Formats: sequence, structure tokens, C-alpha cells
Amino acid sequence: MWIRAVVGALITVVLLAFALKRGWFLVSLARSGKPAVGRTSDAPKRVEAEATEVFGQRKLLKWTIPGIAHVFAFWGFVILGITVVTAFGELVIEHWHVPVIGAWQVVRFMEDLFAVLVLIGIVMFAIIRLVNNPAKQGRQSRFFGSHTKGAWLVLLMIFLVVATLLIYRGAKTNTIIDTIYANDMGGAFASAIVGGWLAPLGESNLWVETVFIWAHVTVILAFLLIVLHSKHLHIFSAPVNVYTSRRPNALGPLLPIYFKGEPVDFEDPPDDATFGKGHIGDFTWKNYVDFMACTECGRCQSQCPAWNTGKPLSPKLMIMDLRDAMFTQAPYLMAAKGEHPGLGENNEEALASVSTQVKEQVERPFIGSREGSEHAGEDGYTFDGHRTTGLELPVIDEAALWSCTTCGACVNQCPVDIEHIDHFVDMRRNQVMIATEFPTELNGLFKNLESKGNPWGMNASGRNDWISEVDFEVRVFGMDGEDAIPDDVEYLFWVGCAGAYEDRAKQTTKNVAELLTIAGVSFMVLGEGETCTGDPARRAGNEFLFQMQAMQNVEVLNEIKARKIVVTCPHCLNTLGREYPQNGGHYEVVHHTQLLNQLVQDGRLTPVAPVDQKVTYHDPCYLGRHNNVYTPPRELIAATGAQTIEMERHGDRSFCCGAGGARMWMEEKLGTRVNQNRGDEAIGTGASKVAVACPFCSVMLNDAVTVRQQEGKAEGVEVVDVSTLLIAAARK
Repeated sequence: MWIRAVVGALITVVLLAFALKRGWFLVSLARSGKPAVGRTSDAPKRVEAEATEVFGQRKLLKWTIPGIAHVFAFWGFVILGITVVTAFGELVIEHWHVPVIGAWQVVRFMEDLFAVLVLIGIVMFAIIRLVNNPAKQGRQSRFFGSHTKGAWLVLLMIFLVVATLLIYRGAKTNTIIDTIYANDMGGAFASAIVGGWLAPLGESNLWVETVFIWAHVTVILAFLLIVLHSKHLHIFSAPVNVYTSRRPNALGPLLPIYFKGEPVDFEDPPDDATFGKGHIGDFTWKNYVDFMACTECGRCQSQCPAWNTGKPLSPKLMIMDLRDAMFTQAPYLMAAKGEHPGLGENNEEALASVSTQVKEQVERPFIGSREGSEHAGEDGYTFDGHRTTGLELPVIDEAALWSCTTCGACVNQCPVDIEHIDHFVDMRRNQVMIATEFPTELNGLFKNLESKGNPWGMNASGRNDWISEVDFEVRVFGMDGEDAIPDDVEYLFWVGCAGAYEDRAKQTTKNVAELLTIAGVSFMVLGEGETCTGDPARRAGNEFLFQMQAMQNVEVLNEIKARKIVVTCPHCLNTLGREYPQNGGHYEVVHHTQLLNQLVQDGRLTPVAPVDQKVTYHDPCYLGRHNNVYTPPRELIAATGAQTIEMERHGDRSFCCGAGGARMWMEEKLGTRVNQNRGDEAIGTGASKVAVACPFCSVMLNDAVTVRQQEGKAEGVEVVDVSTLLIAAARK
């Protein structure tokens, strides 16, 4: 017995020492990030997230087969944690078991049951990886660019953990026969089966048990080392990341720029404030945990509209690039202890303390073009999908950075709550406000917003033009000398820039106004007092311009005592309702589909002329994923009598129209067009009408359908706002 204890102790001490050293390095690296604000507040919601996302595997189960396999693996190792403790105990004390529960037959049964389920999960994972082999599928595989060899190694290690466990326990079932410990393995059905295979070895089972308990402990500790040095680090970092993530999620509002724990005052910003992220040293400790938590599963990549249309952006690969930069520059980051100056400068004292190789990585370009580099390969990646990290290449490809539509598919799908959009927009902020390196088309957008208060550069006097085109009264604030919204006005109708100036969106504005009038809802518009919410500026990285727009609008809305606001644009919905509270503006904001649906349900609007057509509905990203509004538009369509046909990608897996993230004002020069991809899917349903609920989506999908109609296809297909269907059914 002493041999078992001595050998086991040596194995444990040596391997555990290496594991603890690596663990301390990882903790120190994470702590070296800049401060993060509000990551531990509201503990009950965070505990709930741990229960549902970590232990309940809620987000993983969005994909049924991979989710079930992961549930088997996760809960297998939670339950098998008892056997791990038992194995280490039995190295020293023969027949030792966990006090109280260790000898329960039901516990032994559960241990063996989950050991078998883990093996089934391994087979499922292997099949998934074979089917989605990037060597055969290329970019179509969600594992493109992932460390696939490491994944196979981990599957092997998981198999060895279970195999050594069952063999040593199987041998034990033979060594305890006719002893006082004969019932210790009661209920362990799988171990008993293996024990039956080993029974012919007779007394040699004692050595089999000893050798395989050594093997079991060795495999566990070796597996621990592999986990701590690989992407499987997420086993430890993911629960931390979920607990400290934005609640309820990182969708909807963007975070303000913080400095010393407070949002930056853009009217009088500190001289040493850091605007955005221009170096890996600018990121917070929470950002570093984000990077460590990436599982390389590729769910985000598989849903990304940019990646699916041949562009260089993959949310997964972007996070992996940031993670690689973090690890290669770790000695500098830990020496700097969060005191990276930003603004393109480095901490000289910390830089002097690191090796030449690390210094070269620290001074490597952070954001730039990979185009034309002989080392870049296709889209900056080698033929087999592994990233190139040469010093001549920037960490982040600017073409990938500006391809993001901020649609939120990556955040929605990520099983470990990585906040991709926050990282991408923070890097855009640095590019716009510090480096002044951004797509030239955005110059026009910024100038128009600053000088005219709308992206198209139209005069404010034109905001009321649509009113002259309707035959009912529309109340305009200030026309009767009001200094506040009258009490008899139920809603302020925020028309929006598109709703005032863009022809198709103007029709939606007129439809909504007429429907509200029919329903007897008292509303008022701001007219020339309205200006852009600043959404496109913020998503493009121009936080300064956004703050100017937000402060101006909040001042006006608070002054006139706005309470309830209805909008036709999901971007306005998101900005007014979820971002303006950061600037002191708190309003009840609803989308027109929500309000109109409520009016139909209340009987204040009654469709009388059924729309006898097939309709497919496109979920706008900022209405669906970002604000979780999926049902009201569909109920409205159903109320019109139309036959609804869902596209394959709908709901929280809806495909972007391509206009978000200020992409509406940027040329789409790489890959194929996002809007055409989505338009073809809508046309493919056979529906005669494509219903939308966003002016951006209307423009993009109209353009996509027009292209196909010019080719002689999609005859009779029309893109319309949901309100158009309703008003056609409501008019007698």
C-alpha cells in the first residue's frame, strides 16, 4: 500500500505544482487589465445566470445535438468529481470514500451512469467534428481557424479519464470480493461489467487496480495542465465570465467610455482619458477573461453575416487574435499592472523589463491592413485555417473590424457570454477619435449629423413635409405655443430621420399616424425640433458625436416632459429607450408594431379586409436580438389574415439585412452583399410580400429584390412595412 501512496504523491505533487504555477500566471494576467465597472453588482441576477447558463447549459442547448453532448460532458465531470476525490483519497487510504455519500449505491450508480454518458458525448463530439471538418469544408465549417488538433487531444484525454476510472474500479470489484468492503461498489454497474472482463486475472487485479489508479490520477492532472494551456481553459474561465458578464446580456445599449470608474464627460473630458481600445493593454480585466473564455466553438462565426458573405470578419477569430496578443504580451501587461497609457504610447518602465521578443510583440501594429501581405494568405489566414501572427501583420485586420454590422448574432449565440460587439466598437472608437483611420464614406455621415442633424444632410425644415401628404390632423409640438407636451397627448411620435426623409420610410410614418388616428390615440410629433438619435455615429465609433446628439435630445425631451414615445425605427427604439438613460433620459419607448398590436388586441383597430397573400417576415436585428421583440409583428401580420411563411433563419437566428453598425453608409466592397443573401432567402420562401419593421431593412431588402427583378426573377414580390399590411386590412 505504501508504494501506491508514495508513487501517487510524487505524481500529484509534481503535476499539481506545474498546474498551480500556470493558474497563478493566468489569474495575474487577468488582474493586470484595466478596471471594469459594475461587473459584480446585482448578485441575484448573476447567480441566476450561473444556474441557467453554466449548470443549466441554456445557451448550449440552443443547438440540440452539440448541446446534449456538452450536457453529458459537463454534468459527467460534475458527478465524476466525486470519483476524482475518491481516487486521490484511495492513493493514501485503501477503500477510502467520500464521507456519508461515498458508499451510497445510488451515488455509485450515478457515477457509472455519467461515465457512460461522457463516453457517448465523446462519440457525439467526434462525429460533429468529422462532419464539420474545416479541411474539407473550409470557411463553411464553424471550426475554421479553431485549434482542431487540440480538440482531438482533449477528446482523447476525456476518454482516458473515464477509461482509467472504469478499469481501476472494475479491478476493485474483484479485489473486494469476500471482504467487509464487498458492498462498496454496489450500484456501479459499468464498473461491474469491466470487472467481469478482468475477473480471469485473479489476484493480479490488485496490481491492475493500483496501476490504473496511478494512471487515473496522472491523466486527470495531465488533463488539467492541457486545459490550463489551451482553449479548454474555458472550463475554469467560462463560469467567471458568465458571472461577471453584462446582465441580461451584452445586446442593446453600448457601454459608455469609462475613466477612473466614471463615464467620461465629453463636455470636459480629462486630458489623460483613453478613448476606445488601440492596444491590448487598453482592455479591462473583464475583457481578458472574455478572451480566455472563448471555446472556439464557432457558433458566432456560423451566424455572422459578414463571414457568411465572404468577408474577413469572424467574431471567433477576432477574439482569438485578441487572446493571442494578450498571451504574447503577457509579461508586459503584468509588469504594467493596468497602467498602459493608451493614445498609442506604452509604459516605458514595463517595456524595459521584458525580453526583446515580448517588446517586439508590444510594439506590433494593433489595427491595420493585412491586404497585400505575402504572409497573410486568404483573408489573413493560412490555407488550413490557422492564423498568421507574424510581427509584420497587425493584430486586428481593419477590413474585418469595419465589416461588423453589430447585428448581435455572435453575442446571442455565444455560450460563454463573450461581449464581441463591445470589443469591436471600442476598437472603432479608437480608430475614429484617436487614430482618425476609418472608411472615407463615414466622413459624410459625421458631417451631416453634425451640421444637419441627420445622416442624409437634409434640412430640418423638411422633417414635416410628410404631414402635408395626409388628410388628417397631426399635432406638432410648439405650433400652439406649448412649453411641454399636453396631458391629453398619450404618445410623442418620434418620426426619425428615415421616417421624415426616406420615401419608403415616410410611407410607414404616414401609415402609423393614420392607424393611431383611426384608433383614437392622441399623439404629437416634434417636427423641426427632432434630430438624429446618434445611433449610426455611436456604432461607427464616433462616441463624441453621439454624446453631443444624445445630450441635445435628452435636454429637449426632458424639457418638454416626454413620457411615452412611439418609434418606427428599431435603432431609435434602442437608443432612446436603452442608451439615453446613460445621459439622464428615462422614457417609456415602444416600437410601432408593439403599440399597433396592442391596439388590435384591445379592439381599437379592427382589420376588416383580409390580406389574402403569403407573407414572410424579416426580423430586424435591433428589434429582435437586441430588444427581444419577436411576437408583436407576427401577431399583427396574422391579424391581417395573411398567410405567414417563416424563412429558415428567423427569430433570434435571423440574418442581418447588412445596414447596422453604420454599414448603411459604407460601401460593401468585400465578398457578396449581405442584403442580397437575405433577399434571396426571402424570395425563396415563395411569399409575395416581404414584411419588415425597420426603415434600414426596408431599403436593403428592397434593393435586393429589385436586383433580382431586373434579372427577370422575383416577379410580383414586394417589400413592405408591417404597418402597410395592417392599414390595407383596416381601411374599409
